[in-house]
Amino acid sequence: MTVQLLTPSGMFEPVPYHHVSIGTGTRHVHVAGQIARDAEGNPVATGDLTGQVAHALRNTARGLAGAGASFADVVRLRFYVARWSPDMYPAFIAGIEQVREELGLPQPLPPLSAIGVDYLFEPDVLVEVEADALLD
Repeated sequence: MTVQLLTPSGMFEPVPYHHVSIGTGTRHVHVAGQIARDAEGNPVATGDLTGQVAHALRNTARGLAGAGASFADVVRLRFYVARWSPDMYPAFIAGIEQVREELGLPQPLPPLSAIGVDYLFEPDVLVEVEADALLD
């Protein structure tokens, strides 16, 4: 197994992700910030954080697949969320749940960070996703 996910005893729970990942692969895959755009670059789910999280994760899955990886190989996820506030959490999690089965997202997720930022790529972009994976 290339990636082992765990939450050691004594670490804060419950959270929707593992706190630690151990990777033993030799090929590193890094998927750059994915946003809610279709293949032609058109905005998807404008103004809808849930929809943008779901679509950005779909694009992340495409990037992983292009390198021969999947979310099972991911050791770390990063979400950058524009104008973050705690009341956005339910919509953020709903976007993940919307595509969990479709994309084969592990449950709990790999270690992740949700980082609030002032703005992203363009004014309509609410979320950007990065993934790091390891393959043998």
